[in-house]
Amino acid sequence: MKTLRIGGGAGYSGDRIEPAVELAEHGEINYLVFECLAERTIALAQQAKMKDPALGYDPLLEARMLAVLKTCAEKGIKIVTNMGAANPLAAAAKIREIAVSLGLPKLKVAAVVGDDVLAQLQAGDYRDDTGEPVAALGARLLSANAYLGAQPLVDALAAGADVVVTGRVADPALVLAPLIHTFGWAMDDWERLGQGTLAGHLLECAGQVSGGYFADPGCKDVSNLARLGFPIAVVGEDGSIEITKVAGSGGSITTATCTEQLLYEIHDPAAYLTPDVVADFSRVTMTQIGPDRVAVSGATGHPPSGMLKVSVGYIDSYVGEGQISYAGSGALARARLAQEIVAERLDMIGAALTEVRSELIGVNAIHGAGLAAQSAEPYEVRLRVAGRADSMREAIRVGNEVETLYTCGPASGGGVTKSSREVVAIRSTLLAAAQVQPAIHFEEI
Repeated sequence: MKTLRIGGGAGYSGDRIEPAVELAEHGEINYLVFECLAERTIALAQQAKMKDPALGYDPLLEARMLAVLKTCAEKGIKIVTNMGAANPLAAAAKIREIAVSLGLPKLKVAAVVGDDVLAQLQAGDYRDDTGEPVAALGARLLSANAYLGAQPLVDALAAGADVVVTGRVADPALVLAPLIHTFGWAMDDWERLGQGTLAGHLLECAGQVSGGYFADPGCKDVSNLARLGFPIAVVGEDGSIEITKVAGSGGSITTATCTEQLLYEIHDPAAYLTPDVVADFSRVTMTQIGPDRVAVSGATGHPPSGMLKVSVGYIDSYVGEGQISYAGSGALARARLAQEIVAERLDMIGAALTEVRSELIGVNAIHGAGLAAQSAEPYEVRLRVAGRADSMREAIRVGNEVETLYTCGPASGGGVTKSSREVVAIRSTLLAAAQVQPAIHFEEI
């Protein structure tokens, strides 16, 4: 039976690059997939594009392409990625530039565009998941990107693309598209589309299915995480799936690691909504068939809803933060006194904050005051104060007040850090798939 080997080269924008190189050099793969877009990432990319129209793609795109492009070209490995973020056209141009510099002038690079639907949302009467009109965001509105499905990627591969770079697409579509293209699956073969979507879902976070974010010493031990190997999906023409990794690489692929990734970000296992298929993972079974080899089966699917999820990025607020440490005898009491001083000062100077959070890291920052009361007093503690405001000017005042504890607070405070930042937030809405028109652009020499 014909099979396809697809490597998961990245699970988020800042992921390690070495495991992708290992996949390209030793994984015997046919496709290398880089999944680098989180919900908020594309809104931040839109901000970058507003400042410079030549930017807006993933900041590590150049480094990744320099690391793997020549090897992939020599081995006939095709690359599929959403590193185009807010600017797939510029990303494709950069990849072509790198290809030429590496002596690969014949490499065909395709950009998939059409996910940017900001103009449509601004012109129409759409409400987001809070029930508010999208238009009410006004000048705070940064971006609106629809989750595209696999079809435009399939079309790009059919047209001979060696590299396909997209903006916002459904994560599993990056894996599903090569399967549809290679095996000629019909777009209404719901069972195979369900299995292909499952393969994409298992690969989309890269190292997570190989033991990353899984390890818990003494309970769930994973070896050599510093050399974590990223996963390979071996998918058959019939939709059969095996998850594995490069022999000798770090980490571990077991039914447990695969099960945790299967459950990741799944709302209803029987109805995982994607643009291509409503996948049903409720009867998935996993079998350990060898060291770092797990067979996965049982997914199926149903026709998609005809609606596409749209991520709406907007400027939400500004956050200021300050931190300071106390150590030694009486550290907790001094930290609490510092906490009280900052709270009083922010009130005294009339800081216009819409929300304030103050916590003692190592005491109550994660589980709250209830559990903290049952614990022994720590020898060292770090105070963190954060405040949300409607302007950067007000947000900055939070860190400044923490910093003044150096000379106006309890004894022996040290290690102050302070920062302030604009907060980009995400809401969601729906748009009819028929209103979104993806297109393919080939970057020419």
